[in-house]
Amino acid sequence: MASSELSRLDLRLPRKQKELFEQALEIGGFRSLTDFILTAVSEKAEEILERHKTFLASEADRKVFFDALLNPPSPNSKLIEAMKSHRRFNTKG
Repeated sequence: MASSELSRLDLRLPRKQKELFEQALEIGGFRSLTDFILTAVSEKAEEILERHKTFLASEADRKVFFDALLNPPSPNSKLIEAMKSHRRFNTKG
């Protein structure tokens, strides 16, 4: 591990799931269930973070995105008409 400070994580899981993990660790050549789980979870975490980074790749992208969320523009005439049509359609019944 990169850090000398360790934490403990207790995990309860169904027996069938544990057996599945144990089969995978044997086939994959992992030393232990802990080694297998840490590797799998780390890979998934890195994948998620990488996907997130590419979504908002630059500081400028983040600024535009969050500015649009916090300060949305006023609806234009086409959006107002679409909302009226939607209400008319959904109130018929």
